[in-house]
Amino acid sequence: KLLNTIKIIQNRLNKELEIEGFLLTMFDGRLNLSNQVYEEVKRHFQEMVFDTVIQRNVKLSEAPSYGKPAVLYDASSKGAINHMNLAREILQRNSMTQMSQEKNVVIN
Repeated sequence: KLLNTIKIIQNRLNKELEIEGFLLTMFDGRLNLSNQVYEEVKRHFQEMVFDTVIQRNVKLSEAPSYGKPAVLYDASSKGAINHMNLAREILQRNSMTQMSQEKNVVIN
């Protein structure tokens, strides 16, 4: 259904619309369902799925209440780190950085 909607938009509104990738959010690696969904999406869309996933995280939910993005609210939270890694991955996919893939932000 998603791909059909994108094709409709491309045909009727924006012929230049392209999919950058598919991002899994609210991911909880402890749950079998999350892992099954990830594997299914990865099998179907392959390299279009971002390696980075946005994990379920309380700090991500709290940040808007304080009027701040997650990276300013709590830069060391899993959610903020996931977003920084996503930004790196997008830059890498578009050859806009010389940072290697080994340069993920990590949680200490």
